[in-house]
Amino acid sequence: MARPDWHQYFLSITSMVAMRSTCLRRHVGAIIVKDKRILATGYNGAPAGLRHCEEVGCVRDNISVPSGMRHELCRGLHAEQNAIIQAAYHGISIAGATLYCTNKPCVICSKMLINAGIRTIYYQDGYSDDLADQILEEAGIQLVRLQP
Repeated sequence: MARPDWHQYFLSITSMVAMRSTCLRRHVGAIIVKDKRILATGYNGAPAGLRHCEEVGCVRDNISVPSGMRHELCRGLHAEQNAIIQAAYHGISIAGATLYCTNKPCVICSKMLINAGIRTIYYQDGYSDDLADQILEEAGIQLVRLQP
């Protein structure tokens, strides 16, 4: 087996992080990296101490919310949000860092990543979110799709 390059290495770790997800629709993992060091990780799921969707069901499925729309109608946080929160909770600056994510960030996460100081986003999959693409470009954040 060939030694993975840094992008392959970090992207493979995001897939492992995604395995912790408790979302019934999509398992997403994210890691924040600076100077080839992992600063924080996150996966999508309910806030700490709350029952998971695996236990109580999916609010979005129950009211037929399509994927990529009405993100606020969910018990869970996105992986990117959880990674930012973990860094803040532990007092770790992520300004100038890079995000690796199994999925392309939505517009809400994109706005948070801009304000958190993320400079580059590498992702594997994703759905079309034109507004997210536009604001990331306007903010000068490089968005790169990587193949697994």
